[in-house]
Amino acid sequence: MIAALLLAAAVLRSTPTLGMAEGRCRPNEPGPAFLVTLVGLKDRQGLARVELYPPDDQDFLADDNVLISAGKPFRRAEIAVPPSGPVELCIRAPAPGTYALSVLHDRDGNRKFGLSVDGIGFPGDPRLGWRKPRAAQATAHIGTGITRITVRMNYRQGLLSFGPITEKRS
Repeated sequence: MIAALLLAAAVLRSTPTLGMAEGRCRPNEPGPAFLVTLVGLKDRQGLARVELYPPDDQDFLADDNVLISAGKPFRRAEIAVPPSGPVELCIRAPAPGTYALSVLHDRDGNRKFGLSVDGIGFPGDPRLGWRKPRAAQATAHIGTGITRITVRMNYRQGLLSFGPITEKRS
C-alpha cells in the first residue's frame, strides 16, 4: 500500500510541454527521427502535434506522465500550422525500432483533443470509430536515420464516425 502511494507521488505532473524537449528535432541531426507529412487538413489554423508511444495497446495513447515516470518511450513535437505549403513535423525517436504514433490537428490551439473540432490521424490510416485504434494499426518502423511517413487526417463526420475530408487545394 505504501509503495503504491510512493509510486503515485513519483509520477510527473502532466503539462503540454512534457516530452517536447526529447521529441523536438534539432538542425542537422541525423536521426533516428520521423519526418511526418500531414495530408487532408480541414484548414490552416491552430497547431499540429505528433506523439510517439510504445507499440503496445496498454501504452498506446496512455498518459504521458505515467509513461515517462515508468521509463517508457514518449515524445511530443508541435508546430503552428503554416498558412500554406506542406505541413511537416519532425519527431525524434529514442532508438531505431517500431513505435506507435498519433497526430492531432488542434484547430483551436488549446492543446486538448476536441471531439467536434479537432482532427486526428495515425500511420497506417486505420478506420476510426468511437474507440482508439489498436497500436499495431498505428505503428511505423524507424532505422538510424530520418524516416518519412505520411498521415491522413480524420475529422468528425456526423454523429457516429470519423473520416478524411475531401482535400482542398492550399
